[in-house]
Amino acid sequence: MATAAGAAGPEVLRLAIESKSIDYVAETERHGRVVDQAPFWFLGNFHFFTIAIGFVGPSLGLGFGATTLAGTLGILFGTLFVAFHASQGPELGLPQMIQSRAQFGFRGVVLVLVGTLFTFVGFNVADSVLAAHGLDGMFGWNEHAVSVGAALAGALLAFYGHDWLHRIFRWCFYLCLPLYLVISVAILAGRIPATHAAAGGFTWVGFMGQFAASASYNITYAPSVSDYSRYLPRHTRPGAIIAAVFTGAASSAIWMIALGAWLATRLGGADGLVALHDAGEALAPGFGVVLALASVTALIATMGLNAYSGMLTIVTALSSLAELRPTGRLRAASITGFSLVALAVTLSVSADSIPLVFAVLTLMLYLLAPWTAINLVDYFFVRRGRYAITHFFEPRGIYGAWGGRGLAAYAAGFAATMPFFVLPDVYTAPAARLLGGVDVGWLVGLTVAGAVYFLSCRGFDPATEVRAIEESERILGKA
Repeated sequence: MATAAGAAGPEVLRLAIESKSIDYVAETERHGRVVDQAPFWFLGNFHFFTIAIGFVGPSLGLGFGATTLAGTLGILFGTLFVAFHASQGPELGLPQMIQSRAQFGFRGVVLVLVGTLFTFVGFNVADSVLAAHGLDGMFGWNEHAVSVGAALAGALLAFYGHDWLHRIFRWCFYLCLPLYLVISVAILAGRIPATHAAAGGFTWVGFMGQFAASASYNITYAPSVSDYSRYLPRHTRPGAIIAAVFTGAASSAIWMIALGAWLATRLGGADGLVALHDAGEALAPGFGVVLALASVTALIATMGLNAYSGMLTIVTALSSLAELRPTGRLRAASITGFSLVALAVTLSVSADSIPLVFAVLTLMLYLLAPWTAINLVDYFFVRRGRYAITHFFEPRGIYGAWGGRGLAAYAAGFAATMPFFVLPDVYTAPAARLLGGVDVGWLVGLTVAGAVYFLSCRGFDPATEVRAIEESERILGKA
């Protein structure tokens, strides 16, 4: 945060509105603890949206046990990418996407940012529509009023920024954890009677479909994870931050998917929020209401996360196209613009249109998967975490305007994905039809893009950037 270092104590400063956006976070401005990352990312998946991911397997004929196993394996796989991205935040002190200028170039990164921005908008639209529709069905609340309120709450959280997002997520974690523990223990103890016969079917199509849905669900956090770890001290051990993020993001998702699988196979649930409410009411009158409202609160908090990372994406894109300083005014305008666009789309979309929204989100995943592979290969295997940070902000710096290797690898990864497209209720590509409709397109794009980028960098000599890195460190040290 931009601060007048001596005037106020750190606790007072952390209560203030964040002034930074894509700026470098100096070592003197770093704060926070690695241990706080686990509950933050735990809460990110601790709501009814994740429960609905557990409905995928049963909808394809999979039983509870097989759905839980496939969901667990998929989450463990997908969360690896998110966790490794998290280690970049403390080392570089920058948001996630601006780091990609090293692979795609100062202006070339805009091509990737488009897909990232659509993902953040799409998730907020889906979150808002599902919450509004569920609250209307259960309590008769006006859907438009709920959508407007959720958008305002998300924008306010994004406006206050990094520290307040961490704080609100921690509060929501403490609110939701005991409630989900109660409902889960009640299920294990047989206190909630099943209304459907236990289904124990198994199909490879269902298993792989559940695996793919779970893995891709957590991978969508990859473009934003460093946004929330960049204030940690630079000396933070990579293993510690990777373990904290992995534990938090994976454990809650596995829990919620297993809960969703039970609700689908034993209660016949088809709507995550309604099924959660009904299960709570079956345990004790009024408990379902409390559980549902807590889950909606957690989901709205993640809308703040999307709005904040959306703002960082917009500022990065605008500063890549024109000479703009990342001022507080630009930050506020970006949050406002993002929130208004998401709200406008939300108000024009009905619950019946949600399958189309999910299809768009799936397409955005196809766009993001090649990026995450290229970014991680560059960070861990090519440049090994050594970057000239000041050159991320220079159009004519060592990373150039257009990164040929990154853009070519990205194009190859996305092209390889196309024959495997599975856009729910919209389009299934020929290769995907041969696989029974199982979505492996994101995995194909991930693999191809990473391999092409790694091979294209075999002739790259990191020593050519050493002088620029040393000069960058001297500038940052003086600043």
